[in-house]
Amino acid sequence: MNTRLRTEADNERLSEVIGFVDEYLEANDCSLKLQMQIDLCVEEIFVNIASYAYEGSEGYAEIELGIESGELTIVFTDSGVPYDPLKKPDPDTTLSADERDIGGLGIFLVKKTMDEVLYNYEDGKNVLTLKKKL
Repeated sequence: MNTRLRTEADNERLSEVIGFVDEYLEANDCSLKLQMQIDLCVEEIFVNIASYAYEGSEGYAEIELGIESGELTIVFTDSGVPYDPLKKPDPDTTLSADERDIGGLGIFLVKKTMDEVLYNYEDGKNVLTLKKKL
């Protein structure tokens, strides 16, 4: 069964989003280790939407959760500026923090943690899908 939350794309809504995700994961017997990994990814994506999608104006983010055949799917949708985070090259983690460009570590972490990360721009909306085997 899929469940959905629509909330303001505002960093102050992060605890509401994490609570929504955790409640769903706990109801579906997700291990604490996986839950913590998923929470980190959800936080990264939601904070990016809240911080950048609407360029300072107000907007909404929608988070949809579903589990099918032992695989969790999380879909983030926003109507903000079109942006494909997967097009950004992965940071060179062999360089020291001082030598690396700023940014990009969060989506890199999401890509490494989740089994699949997909982006589409559909009907004027950014749609980012994360998948993880449970």
